[in-house]
Amino acid sequence: MQKPRVLIVNDHHASLLALQSLLERSAAIHGYEIVTAPSGEQALRAVLNAQQQQFAVILLDVNMPDMDGFEVAETIHAHPRAVSVPIIFVTAHYADEMHRLKGYQKGAVDYLFTPVIPQILRNKILVFVELAKKTLQLQKQTRELAELNRDLQLQQMNDLRRINAALEAEVIERRQAEARAHGLATKDALTGLLNRRSLTEALEHAIGRSARQGKSLAVLFLDMDRFKAVNDTLGHDVGDALLIEVAGRVSHAVRETDVLARLGGDEFVVLMEALPTYSDAAALAQKIVQATSTPFNINGHCLRASISIGISLFPQDGSTAHALMKHADLAMYHAKQRRRGSVEFFHEELNQRLHDRLTLEHELQEALENQEFELHYQPKVDIGTGRVAGVEALLRWRHPRMGLITGAQFLGAAADSGHLVAIGEWVMSAACAQAREWLDANHGRIRLPIAVNVAIPQIHAELPGTIRENLRRHGIPAACLQLEITESLLIRDLEKATAVLREISEAGITIAIDDFGTGYSSLSVLKALPIDILKIDQSFVRDLGKTGSDTAIVAAIVNMARALALRIVAEGVETQEQLNILRALGCDEYQGYLHSRAMPPQNLTSGILQIASA
Repeated sequence: MQKPRVLIVNDHHASLLALQSLLERSAAIHGYEIVTAPSGEQALRAVLNAQQQQFAVILLDVNMPDMDGFEVAETIHAHPRAVSVPIIFVTAHYADEMHRLKGYQKGAVDYLFTPVIPQILRNKILVFVELAKKTLQLQKQTRELAELNRDLQLQQMNDLRRINAALEAEVIERRQAEARAHGLATKDALTGLLNRRSLTEALEHAIGRSARQGKSLAVLFLDMDRFKAVNDTLGHDVGDALLIEVAGRVSHAVRETDVLARLGGDEFVVLMEALPTYSDAAALAQKIVQATSTPFNINGHCLRASISIGISLFPQDGSTAHALMKHADLAMYHAKQRRRGSVEFFHEELNQRLHDRLTLEHELQEALENQEFELHYQPKVDIGTGRVAGVEALLRWRHPRMGLITGAQFLGAAADSGHLVAIGEWVMSAACAQAREWLDANHGRIRLPIAVNVAIPQIHAELPGTIRENLRRHGIPAACLQLEITESLLIRDLEKATAVLREISEAGITIAIDDFGTGYSSLSVLKALPIDILKIDQSFVRDLGKTGSDTAIVAAIVNMARALALRIVAEGVETQEQLNILRALGCDEYQGYLHSRAMPPQNLTSGILQIASA
């Protein structure tokens, strides 16, 4: 019996070979042939060749010169021999619904978007290959029966009954195969929920109904917090199992009339129609947050998977599916920024904030080019002697429109836009240059260490070399530089950070853990890190003398530091009472408004060297 044939049409040679290679092993296993055509014209010749059997399915590229995929499909289906040949379009036009509609009007049975997922491609092709095999088998049986029936009239009648029964079963099987193919096109393969395409169609219909009936609807955009860390640390099998479990809990939390879809990755969307009040959308969102707050047991791993949710409402937040999805996504982003696992409604201010954020990211590049950054310095004072023991370099931006702004106002945008590493390198160089200037001013008698804050994206294998180059270029000893790493950021990638920090420490540079007490690092983490200083977060210092708990916490941190042979620096000291308590607890240094705010170097230089040498 002849093998079913699959035709791949693509004018891009590399794409043609890639699709062919994805199917070659499947073709060998399941017994079908692959035919390729590099253009629409050659595809037509292959399809309309009267000497060849028809193809089981055609995998057709949409974008081709001369004849595009739509023209080829129309021509193929216009010929009587090829009118029923199934065609699957392959395209990169993912978000263009009109583009897909045109394809279905030209006779497409399905759409695949590049990059193609190999398993989905093979499964879809195999559905039509199996149908073709059945058809070829029936054709063969029909020929054999025709030969036998020349002499056996009675046998012919019996065989015809069997053929009719087989045909009926084939029709049922074909319908089932078509239903499976339709499911692949409309459902998410992992969770069985609706996919993005089906959600968009459902949302468009719901908007039409709501507009006609004068009712409201809500779109809830769900995003799992820290899901990437699960995939990266435990593997995609665990990640997929977690997604399935989350989909199940959310399905049980929503109403029967609600539509739940998975867009891809860790993003889900809930569509609520016939919304009585807006508080109902908030109530459902909180129910989903609560339903997913209980830990998941996945393959022996106890995992927490909080969900941040953004909500947009029809008609006030948008009149199209695109607008409602965009605004719900934006609200979700701000919910995640505000606090993970929270819920936020869209409001127009978010659009303005997004515009301001994008503007700020663009201006950051110009700030680097125009040298608009500067460093201010806040002294760190030895509690026992009252002398200045060092300074912390704090980044400022002299913005052309906004004036002088602090790092807290723009470093988040710098991290999102990829400018954080470049800014960090500028800070390192500027601090070393300032250290050189102070050394020259006092003929090298005082080596006042400058503490520089380092963000996690800067902690990479090249960082020790970058520091050594700055020390060499500015001609300063390692004792003039300190690194400060925020505790909460450090524990996110402890293994990578430990190796890099150990190399820096071995070069003679002091390392401090900043904002200690807020990141919940364990004693074993502190023992593993090559650190010299703990800086107590100002949130614990602020209420010293007012609450016994903060005093007890600071005392515990000091005792732990003593056991680890670390120096203790208290941040945010503003009152003499706070300083007296810190002195009594045995704290080594402090910084804060009680002594001095951060100042430009020219304001600081006049007295700092005398204080340091007093």
